[in-house]
Amino acid sequence: MTSLRTLFLGAALALAIVPAWAATPINETRPLDARGRIEIENIKGLIEVRAWDRPEVRIQGSLGEGVEKLEIDGDRSRLAVRVRYPKRSGWNWGQDRSEPTELRLMVPRLASLHVESVAADVDIEGVASRELHVDAVSGDVRVAAAPGEADAQTVSGDLHLTLNTSDVNAQTVSGDLTLRGRLDGEVHAETVSGNLDVRVLQNRLREVNASSVSGDIHIQTALAADAQLAVETVSGDVRLVLPRDVSATVRGESFSGDLRAPGANIQRPKHGPGASFEHRYGSGSADVRLETFSGDATLQLD
Repeated sequence: MTSLRTLFLGAALALAIVPAWAATPINETRPLDARGRIEIENIKGLIEVRAWDRPEVRIQGSLGEGVEKLEIDGDRSRLAVRVRYPKRSGWNWGQDRSEPTELRLMVPRLASLHVESVAADVDIEGVASRELHVDAVSGDVRVAAAPGEADAQTVSGDLHLTLNTSDVNAQTVSGDLTLRGRLDGEVHAETVSGNLDVRVLQNRLREVNASSVSGDIHIQTALAADAQLAVETVSGDVRLVLPRDVSATVRGESFSGDLRAPGANIQRPKHGPGASFEHRYGSGSADVRLETFSGDATLQLD
């Protein structure tokens, strides 16, 4: 009986230990020029990127059980890091039992960065590359960086962007999008059902294009003298906050939503729905347009 009990306990202990050893540790280093290009792909798990001032890429983390391999290709000018999962097709689709992989990379601060994920969360911090591109499906994306230009897209994940840059293009479908930072150029932001929140408190933007279908939009910014700002929703509400000393001509139009703007005369037709206004603040140099179908639009001077 004692021997049987010992065998049972030993087997149970072995089973308990297996998951801890299932993931394969990753520890690789490859050379990359200071202004080289790095591409990272991972379907599920995590992609974490941090910057340093070395001409090389360090790749750490853990390869999930059942993953085919970690693929590292390229040279000093261009490096690709990809996690290869088992191929799925036909009746096998959705039966992939491989575990998530965690990739944690240190990359040259000025290297161009291209990241692709499906369900992996993306966390990027400290890079100052000429271009930064992130494409995800259901994973959340968090970026705190200073690229020359930034392009971030996700379907159902949220986008949390803190950027020092002059050119931002950000899109979500059902995820929420928040944008902060020192932005002084162009911002293009789109959502379908997610909410959009843009706050630029220390710079003046030259161009803003923001749109949603059913998500709400909140934008707070100062504007350059000849700036163009256009916000459009279908059923989502819009709140635009501009400085009290803004110089802009503001036009608002809605089919069935309410419009509010300080000092503006809201025009409503005698028969049928609709509302519109046009009002000049200061010299009226910037061009601001607010359009909704059934959502409300509010201009606030603060």
